[in-house]
Parts: sequence; C-alpha cells; structure tokens
Amino acid sequence: MSITPFNIPIVPKLKKETIYSLARKGSRIDKRKLDQFREIKITLGAAGKAHGSALVELGHTKVLAGVKIEPGRPFSDMPDQGVLNVSAEFLPIASSEFEPGPPDENAIEVARVVDRALRESQAIDLGKLAIIPGEKVWVVWVDINVLDHDGNLFDASMLAAMAALLDAKIPQHEILEDGSVRIIGPPIEPLPVKKRVVSVTIGALGNVFLVDPSLEEEAVLDTRIMFSFDEEGNLVGMQKTGAGWLDWDKVAIAFNIARNKYTVPLRALQGAFKS
Repeated sequence: MSITPFNIPIVPKLKKETIYSLARKGSRIDKRKLDQFREIKITLGAAGKAHGSALVELGHTKVLAGVKIEPGRPFSDMPDQGVLNVSAEFLPIASSEFEPGPPDENAIEVARVVDRALRESQAIDLGKLAIIPGEKVWVVWVDINVLDHDGNLFDASMLAAMAALLDAKIPQHEILEDGSVRIIGPPIEPLPVKKRVVSVTIGALGNVFLVDPSLEEEAVLDTRIMFSFDEEGNLVGMQKTGAGWLDWDKVAIAFNIARNKYTVPLRALQGAFKS
C-alpha cells in the first residue's frame, strides 16, 4: 500500500480554511455534495490509430487511454495466457507540476493500481489470448496519458483504461509455417473482456469523507484511499496514498461510501457503449 504523495499545488491558507469549513457543513467548494462525483464523459475511439481507445473527462480532469495488441512471447510461468502491460504518463501540458522525462513514481503508482485491479478481477480472459500455446500470445498494451489534471487521476485512469479495453479489437492474423504471426487485416474480434472494473477515490479531511476529490481538495486532504470494484460490487483492489493515516473504523466508513457510489462510474461506462 503506497503512501507516495502526488505533486499538488500550494493552497492559500484562506482557501484551506474555506474547504475545511464547507466540508464540516456537508458542502464543497464546487457546490457538490460530499458523496457526489463530478460529471463523467467518455468518448470512445479518441485515438484513431489504436486498437481501442477512450477519452475520459471527470470534471476538468482529462485522461486518454489507448490499447495496442500485438503478438509476442508468453511469460514462462504462464505459457498459455496472454500478457497485459499497463503504463501511465503525466504529460507536462496537463499540469505545471508535471515535468518532461520518464514516468515518475506517481505515474508508476497509477499504472500499478490500474494493472492490479484488472489482474485481480480477471477482467480480461488471458487464456483466450494464446495464439500458439507456449510460443505466441497476444500482448495487450494499455497506455494511460493524463492530458489535464484537476484531481482524482486514479478514477479517471481506471475508467479510461477499462473503456479502452472494451473498445479494443484483436487484429486479423494468420500463423505462418515458421510459427510466426502475420497481421492480415484490421482489428475485428473484440478483446475477451469478462468483467468491467471501476474505482472510487475517497478523500479524508478530518472526520469528513469526500468522493472524487478535486485538485484543490487534494491539496488539503489528510489522505486518500481508492477502492476498485467489479460490476457485481466485489472489491478487487485498494490503495491508500498520502502521508496521513486511517484507522480501521475510518477505512470501513470510506469503503461503505465507495461501495454505495461505484455504480456512478459503472453507469457512465455502460452508457458509453449504448450510444
């Protein structure tokens, strides 16, 4: 469980006091209720060259996820299963706090949280991605790119990755005599996704809990805890970030709030594929 803090801007003392005061009264600086998500918008096919992609807008936070599927070698301990790789990048255009260069520890943390939730839930049927068992399998690359950071990158990244995977299709291919795989046509076969996974991030501010904290709120929170759920409401991942601590009673409160709200991003995900 990581406690790595995100790079967040310094909030003036007066604004801190305002956020605290509003939260204690059950309100927030952007007029939301304590347990209310910002508006969620999902645009499929946002990266035309990818095998699957989705742009998620969570309030003013924007995250683009793209999926690339290509033949490769399986892991030696899982010779009959496909391979899933998740990476994340915080683009400098998204925030003045993000710098050019390799992914930092915060981007790596986001990628690991998303990766873990997908694996633990067995969201993808990796067993159906074997081309030649023990020799060739489909390797699924999920690239998460933060385009605009206004808080709660965990939930936006999880939603973008899941939507991109649901949008993804496997390329048409043939197996040659030498055992190699040749792509012969555009992607048409849906990726074997078994479960839809979403997450809910809860910010702790004293004894008050905020769903989907904005960037201003993240700057004053004691800590944050993120819960991942599959579509049946099963807990498939949990991550705490920030220097503050939570006792078990507070974790239980946060979990119950998240468990009651996971259907909000899930409905947004389902709605994107009905339109």
